[in-house]
Amino acid sequence: METVIGVTYPIPKKFVERFFLEGKTVFIKPGRVFKELKPGMKFVFYQSREDTGCVGEAVIKNIIFEKNPLNFLKIYKEAVFLTEEEINDYISNQKIWTGRGANKKDGEKRKKQWIAIELIDLKKYTQTIKPARFVSVGGRYIKG
Repeated sequence: METVIGVTYPIPKKFVERFFLEGKTVFIKPGRVFKELKPGMKFVFYQSREDTGCVGEAVIKNIIFEKNPLNFLKIYKEAVFLTEEEINDYISNQKIWTGRGANKKDGEKRKKQWIAIELIDLKKYTQTIKPARFVSVGGRYIKG
């Protein structure tokens, strides 16, 4: 059985460029594919929407969780690849997509956890690599 060696997430091109051109080092998103991730594993940047494919990689330095993603801005400041306005837009869009923006369990609303993945050793590939399998919006483990 193959073991998890990393993760890949789709990131729109305009945001991927922030990692390689602006020095951003913290990726955030609602946590879905994360339970098997550990520091030292690989993070592959899957560029979505245009010129799709894997465009670079990094090493996961640290992983933290928060119910309020705006707290990541307090922790990591300018290293977060999204702005406060973009995070608020993301939260608003989630509510539209799900109809509520939170899971219900036992009759109460429960906020989804957000994940912050701090990255080091970022490397941009010289050519875009098309993955063998589709990368869903939630992300996908890399096994090896």
